[in-house]
Amino acid sequence: MAYPIKTCVVCGEEFELKPGKPGFANRCPDCSESEENESTGGNNLDAGNSDMNAERRRAMRDLLYRKDS
Repeated sequence: MAYPIKTCVVCGEEFELKPGKPGFANRCPDCSESEENESTGGNNLDAGNSDMNAERRRAMRDLLYRKDS
């Protein structure tokens, strides 16, 4: 049985979409691996983003539920 041929959206290379391939179905295995490596190294950014998200939530809550004087 032949596997479907897909084109990677990142690098444009063609690859066979095999069952159990890690990563996204529209990315080749090489680009999927590099994406996984980048996502595991960005833990400091996640901590900064959670702080910013908390500030955004607080600001939205204050704007939505403030009492009009």
